[in-house]
Amino acid sequence: MAETTSSNLQLAPFKYNSFPLGSIKTTGWLHDQLTLSANALPGHLFTFYRYVADSTWLGGSYEYSELHEAAPYWFNYIVPLAWTLDDARLKAQAKAFLDYTLEHQAADGWLGPEETRQTRGIWARTDPSETDRIVTAMHNFTILAHSMLQNNFTGLIQDKEEGDNFDPYGFGLSRTHELPMALQWLYENHPRGNEEVIWETMELMFEGGRKGSRDWTTFFVEGVFPKVGTPGFKTSGFTHGVNLAQGLRYPSVLYRMTRNETLESQTSDAVSWTEQYQMTRAGSITGDEHLGGNSPQRGSELCMAVEMMYSMAYLYRMYGVNHYADMAETPAFNALPAAVSSDWWAHQYVQQINQPWSKNLTANPFFNVVPYGSSFGLEPNFPCCTVNHGQGYPKYAATSYVLNGDDHIIHALLGPTKLETQIGQKKVTVSCETNYPFDGQLHYTINSKTDFDFWVRIPAWALNSTSSKYRVGKSKWHTLSPAADSLQSFKLDRGTTDIEINLSMEPRVTEPRNGSVAIYYGPLLYALDIEFSNPTSHSPLNWTDRTALPSTQVLKQTRDWVLEPTSEWRYAIDPQSITVERLQKEGKELSNPIWAREAIPVALWLDAWVINWEEEKGTAALPPVNPVVTGEPTRVRLIPYGAAKLHIAEFPVANRE
Repeated sequence: MAETTSSNLQLAPFKYNSFPLGSIKTTGWLHDQLTLSANALPGHLFTFYRYVADSTWLGGSYEYSELHEAAPYWFNYIVPLAWTLDDARLKAQAKAFLDYTLEHQAADGWLGPEETRQTRGIWARTDPSETDRIVTAMHNFTILAHSMLQNNFTGLIQDKEEGDNFDPYGFGLSRTHELPMALQWLYENHPRGNEEVIWETMELMFEGGRKGSRDWTTFFVEGVFPKVGTPGFKTSGFTHGVNLAQGLRYPSVLYRMTRNETLESQTSDAVSWTEQYQMTRAGSITGDEHLGGNSPQRGSELCMAVEMMYSMAYLYRMYGVNHYADMAETPAFNALPAAVSSDWWAHQYVQQINQPWSKNLTANPFFNVVPYGSSFGLEPNFPCCTVNHGQGYPKYAATSYVLNGDDHIIHALLGPTKLETQIGQKKVTVSCETNYPFDGQLHYTINSKTDFDFWVRIPAWALNSTSSKYRVGKSKWHTLSPAADSLQSFKLDRGTTDIEINLSMEPRVTEPRNGSVAIYYGPLLYALDIEFSNPTSHSPLNWTDRTALPSTQVLKQTRDWVLEPTSEWRYAIDPQSITVERLQKEGKELSNPIWAREAIPVALWLDAWVINWEEEKGTAALPPVNPVVTGEPTRVRLIPYGAAKLHIAEFPVANRE
């Protein structure tokens, strides 16, 4: 281990700082989504779901893995959801869990239900709200973790001779940067003279990862990072999709300690390769559960969508790179809502970019996911997505504004939100009224007791449009002129200021990938609107053996669904024939719930021909390449991917010979 000295005990700072949880509230459609989730599955797991309500963390008897991660995953989202909504019921849930956990902290400092060294894994312990109690518990735990790690990395690397069974598949070992993320917060904000132990614990975590062959800097290397899918890989390390979504943070967490600038460039390479070779058109990673390349047939786990949102928001705050923020928005507006029912009572384990039906796929196109993994339900496969998907929008909202220096506020992740903060102990309120991403109009009302600089991040797709404009108050409109960092700046005087920004949206067709193209409108991926009617449902089935869960372990609203298509899906398209149909005037209040087929405010239409598109492994085969078409086309309707629960979003291009 490197010698710890006063000269290297300084963490590299983030480019932008975050605002305290609760400073940012949601409005508009985003508030509707958080409210729906609070009133549906995410907000009720604490009251009925066995892996939370009867978790071993709360003195119960249920866990779904040796990692004992279910309740921590739940707590990871219930805190930002509760404080963003200022919801007393959810705050009470969070407090009940926190009280029990802290009151049952072991005498030696351990946090959690495990009592033996064989079951104590360090991963899945980390959050700040009742500061003093939490900080005290974190310090006690850190001292214990430090001693455990010094003892041949106990709690991180399994010792078969000792009978360890806390991480048999190496998931915690693949996420050795996550405890250091929490400890970096502790180190910077509440060190209490314990700096040396905190720092050494972080170093030991990284050293243990290297010793256990889970150093992500050895994977994010040309010639090592896979540029195809990984059928046949039986590892749960680097090729596991959720591990990768989280592992994209690893070099930057390490960079904060070492200040090794190659880690910043390696982060850029890692994100670029992931996007190019292992990412879906909806902004998530292809992985079911292992990497699937660019296949629109393979699944993409819901956990990966929310982890990508968090990782990209973290990287944007670290480096200020516009593309990272774009990559946080893409899954937020596409992959996440597509995998969740519009009422938030059901979700998929994996989604497919081309998904003509949602049911038990008996032939199973997935690598390591059961054939019912793409159905909507309570736990269509491993329960991690049940207890983890609720983090997506609360964390998106909590990171939507950032602070540069002392007096530069940036609206980084766009959407309807309201920030209440102080600059120089003087109150500042920033309200953004917008239907973004459904249209490009953003209206800011800013009330401030002081002068300050306000910046708005301009997404990459809007940067080159001369039709994207802004104005302050009732002054004339100006063409957007963001700086090199893609930030449009405004110098504001104290008082009330109105700012309007209009980001011009036009349909965009991607470059072909394996002969197929995707279509975007603003940040939204558009998909064929496959109709379905009278979906059937049944009481939720146990993810382990597919038997019906006892009535005491479900609610009447929790159902498993089967969606069968009632319209054609086998189309090749002419991407040059797109027209835009605006179903709702820009700026008008959106429907609630918005991610429903009948609620969408903008549709796209284009020419298409029915082709011979085969089925394979119980689902749509890979799209035919440049199929020859004849005859007159049919006009087909595309809607936002997030609202199309059955969809085709990667289209073959028609060859009109």
